[in-house]
This record gives sequence, structure tokens and C-alpha cells, in this order.
Amino acid sequence: MKTYPWSCCSPRKPGPGKRAAPDPDAGREAVEHLGGVEALSRHIPEEKELGLQSRKYHALSDPLRLTILYLLKDQPLCVCVINQFMHISGPKLSYHLTVLKESGLIEGEYRGNWIYYSLTETGREFTG
Repeated sequence: MKTYPWSCCSPRKPGPGKRAAPDPDAGREAVEHLGGVEALSRHIPEEKELGLQSRKYHALSDPLRLTILYLLKDQPLCVCVINQFMHISGPKLSYHLTVLKESGLIEGEYRGNWIYYSLTETGREFTG
């Protein structure tokens, strides 16, 4: 197991003027009490799931995208209505809609020449 300076598992002593690291045995005992490193690693989702979660949180990190989600909370809307409210350029709106769609928070449905966007079940979880 790799150790880092100043971690609870580090056998190294701090240099002059540095704070002493906690007892390394206490850190190891705490991890073992939880079932060891292998048990801790089982709490981490698979890489694919982490990627999905990361995309959702990225999508939710922008106020414009959050605004779009709340616009879609009550009913599906076409791009033209979303754009009337957002007052941003078409390419910028398209970018934000794509981020939301790729993250699984919204979906689009063609109705004639227009795309109507609506929240997915996942998107509804974030607009409470």
C-alpha cells in the first residue's frame, strides 16, 4: 500500500516545524475495522456509473442548464419557447440542451419541424 507524507498511515516523521502525523497504526486499524481496503473499494461504483454521475453533476453545475430544467418541470417545451425565455444564441442553447440530453436529464421528441424537450425521470429527481 502506498503511503503519503503526513497521512495517518505514513511511517515518516514530520520535519522541523511540522505537525506530527497521527498514529499510523490507528489509521490502519480504522480501515481494517471497516473491512479493509477491499471492502472500502466495494463502495465505489463501477467506472461506467461514475462517468454517468459525473456527466449529471457537470450538467447541473451551470445556472443556464438548471434554468432549462426548471422551465421543463411542468411540461415539454419546444426550443423556440425555451429560447424566448433564455435570451441566448441558438448555438449556445443547442450546446446546453445537448449537455442536458447526454447526461440523461432531458429528452427530445420531434413534432413536425420542432423538437420538444421534456425532463426524464432522472431530471425530475433534481427539480423536486
